[in-house]
Amino acid sequence: MAPINNEYDYDLVVIGGGSGGLACAKEAVALGARVACLDYVKPSPAGSKWGLGGTCVNVGCIPKKLMHQAAHLGEAVHESIAYGWQIPEPEKIKPDWNKLVQAVQNHIKSVNWVTRVDLRDKKVEYINGLGYFKDQHTIVAKMKNGTERSLTAQNILIAVGGRPRYSPIPGAVEYGITSDDIFSLDREPGKTLVIGAGYIGLECAGFLKGLGYDATIMVRSVVLREFDQQMANIIKDSLIERGVKFLFTTLPSSVEKQGDRLLVKWTNSTTGEEGSGIFDTVLFAIGRKGLVDDLNLGAAGVEVKNDKIVANDAEQTNIPHIYAVGDILFGKLELTPVAIHAGRLLARRLYAGSTQLMDYTNVATTVFTPLEYSCVGLSEEQAVKQYGEDNIEIFHGFYKPTEFFIPQKSVRYCYLKAIAERSGGQKVLGLHYVGPVAGEVMQGFGAAVKAGLTMKILMNTVGIHPTTAEEFTRLSITKRSGLDPTPATCCS
Repeated sequence: MAPINNEYDYDLVVIGGGSGGLACAKEAVALGARVACLDYVKPSPAGSKWGLGGTCVNVGCIPKKLMHQAAHLGEAVHESIAYGWQIPEPEKIKPDWNKLVQAVQNHIKSVNWVTRVDLRDKKVEYINGLGYFKDQHTIVAKMKNGTERSLTAQNILIAVGGRPRYSPIPGAVEYGITSDDIFSLDREPGKTLVIGAGYIGLECAGFLKGLGYDATIMVRSVVLREFDQQMANIIKDSLIERGVKFLFTTLPSSVEKQGDRLLVKWTNSTTGEEGSGIFDTVLFAIGRKGLVDDLNLGAAGVEVKNDKIVANDAEQTNIPHIYAVGDILFGKLELTPVAIHAGRLLARRLYAGSTQLMDYTNVATTVFTPLEYSCVGLSEEQAVKQYGEDNIEIFHGFYKPTEFFIPQKSVRYCYLKAIAERSGGQKVLGLHYVGPVAGEVMQGFGAAVKAGLTMKILMNTVGIHPTTAEEFTRLSITKRSGLDPTPATCCS
């Protein structure tokens, strides 16, 4: 159990009530520490605000997955006709945006409430205030009513995460929205321009198109820059087939109000050609900025780089008793389960004598576009760079999901590959999959890669038939061979 140090008000003060901060706070209290957790959400430029729980619960993973599911359900209704379901006037089936938003927000508010109750039950003191450093051991909380409260702590954890960026162009902040706003938007989004082609931009455009709205994605350079580019292009092509439009190598110039709609002007960075379009909604998804500005980090001397906090492998900043976890960390993965795991491990090192560090390698993740993409480990580009093209083997294959048979859905983009060392036991360096329920498929394989999966083990594993996950156990054709990776049949 944690030793009590009466020199300070608390053993640990956590700034930030998101996934990482809450996980660390609750674990620390369970280990005997006195903990306070500060959380305060500034409204977005469009006026959106939310409760305790951080980005994931309120404006990230959870509402995104709910709207992704809503779009899938609409697609499934139409597919059911091929299976014999009688759907009168299927062309009239459309979602009620306001009802969808209300359902999503009701769920989020229930999670906000459960989170507050959980902190109370676990004896974490929750302070609804904006925290900043007075000195290396003192945090000041700015309360809603304008008053301030000082708290001293032996250890301090910064877990404030980040917020979306806007393009530095006229009208962006005044008329645009971000992922902070789309899940609580009080009107139909209508014809939408999504500026940015990272996973957030693609996911938002994907579910908006699935819900029946016109969606266009503006791409500065490449789609899904941080991911395997072959897989990224498959996702791009599948979105185009579904009717999502793309403006490639294009940068926005301005957003102007034109009646009830928005005029967006842009320039093609390749040709120099200028263009424009009228939209109902302009959604910026060009990256996120770490929330360091309000922390007064200079008073504590904490090192910052590119709006993120610099820390070592133990999430320890240059000030030994000040730590950081989650999206605020420079150069680390910005994923909710990463922040949660890192927060718990930090608490155990501080208050239970543990020495286990967070392992940021081989973390599986999924892009929830209409056709989902999941991966773990290295991309093909990373593997070539680290090992050399002659030292890796890439096993790959197309496949036809059972779910696609009767509705006659396109299978041109259902594809997977395993990247492995070419020599020895052919250790698997990366797995990539595009197809139905990608996240569910990759979770187990993620554990296998973490445990040292080899191609010999993978190909000696009997698959569950008929599933899409089974296809990983059937990989036998390599890119190097030049053979056709399209299977002749699913059952032999």
